Amino acid sequence: MVLLEIISGRRNSSPETSYDTSSSNSNQNIEYFPVQAISKLHDGDLKSLVDPRLHGGINLEEAERVCKVACWCIQDNELDRPTMGEVVRVLEGLQEIDVPPIPRLLAAIAE
Repeated sequence: MVLLEIISGRRNSSPETSYDTSSSNSNQNIEYFPVQAISKLHDGDLKSLVDPRLHGGINLEEAERVCKVACWCIQDNELDRPTMGEVVRVLEGLQEIDVPPIPRLLAAIAE
């Protein structure tokens, strides 16, 4: 989760205010960021996840590696999650890692 927060510059959930134009009420929705992150990783839209305050000054290959390992770390089944040694090897570029599946819990939250 921390890796996702570092790469994006945002918290794992953030309130977003939406306004109903038919009334003076406003609704505050909580958007769970890991759902968005893993979906964008699957869609190949990683660039939109990166903190815009970096002004494009990021290696997208490294960002993809960080995002992949972060998404593996939030898998439902703890046996599917990488060990800390594997995380370090992936982050150092010594070990390749595939795009993880979308965890069932996150898929249910997104619905």
